[in-house]
Amino acid sequence: MATAIGVIGLGGMGRGIAGRLLEQGHPVRVYNRTASVADALVARGAVRAATPAEAASPGGIVVTMLANDAAVEAVAAGPGGFLEPLGKDGLHVSMSTISVALARSLAERHAARGSQFLAAPVFGRPDAAAAGKLWILQSGAAAAKARARPMLEAVSQGIFDIGDSPDAAHLGKIAGNFLIASAMEAMGEAFALLVKGGADARVWHEMMSKTIFGCPIYANYGRFILDRAVSPPGFKLTLGAKDVGLALAAGQENAAPLPFASVLRDRFLAAIAQGRGDLDWTAIAINAAADAGLHDPAAKV
Repeated sequence: MATAIGVIGLGGMGRGIAGRLLEQGHPVRVYNRTASVADALVARGAVRAATPAEAASPGGIVVTMLANDAAVEAVAAGPGGFLEPLGKDGLHVSMSTISVALARSLAERHAARGSQFLAAPVFGRPDAAAAGKLWILQSGAAAAKARARPMLEAVSQGIFDIGDSPDAAHLGKIAGNFLIASAMEAMGEAFALLVKGGADARVWHEMMSKTIFGCPIYANYGRFILDRAVSPPGFKLTLGAKDVGLALAAGQENAAPLPFASVLRDRFLAAIAQGRGDLDWTAIAINAAADAGLHDPAAKV
């Protein structure tokens, strides 16, 4: 019988990944700090782990999909962590958005124990995870990539190899989320301009997202902004703020100025201060509407 894949972190993305792996015939162990979140997956055949360590099989595969560095560090090396029990020949597939510093640190600690670390962060929302339609960036050793490939193929529609460095894919994910946040802010400002000027923002968005800005971010996120589809969140605004912070930290480390990231940081901070932290991260566009005097929710921007 195949060794179970341990999935640690059962937010929307983690649940989608674990469910898809089960659907594709992979045995799965699941751990979440709030145990009841795993109930539906256990009903579908997953094995519940009481600790992160129990999610790890010696020499097996563990996937982490968690909110931030602190959460990943806690399940890896905290009390009941999986680093030691995963042990020699184990593989940690890191699918969260984490800092490059933590990626490097985890890779070093795995190497010291004879296990491997593969950076494999994802682009996509929970529904894409459940449908096996994520896009994955990966970086790490060739052997780790080969071992993880069947699992990654089960949850994705494409895997892009960005090199051997254990932190390269995580840097790519940070850069990608910076681009998405930039697009959301720009769309929010453009929609506010159109509405204030009396133009039909929806027709304009349809034209732009089908022509010169023809891609899923402009098409889908633009629609979310126009509809104010901010609850329930596909990705919480507080997590977007965290990722902009990771971009600024990476820019500082690499002497790469990111002036627009500073604008985004302040947009996210303002949205959090105004009580929008638990909404979808597209809610930063509400700031642009408010700045333009569009306080009526019916304006839908």
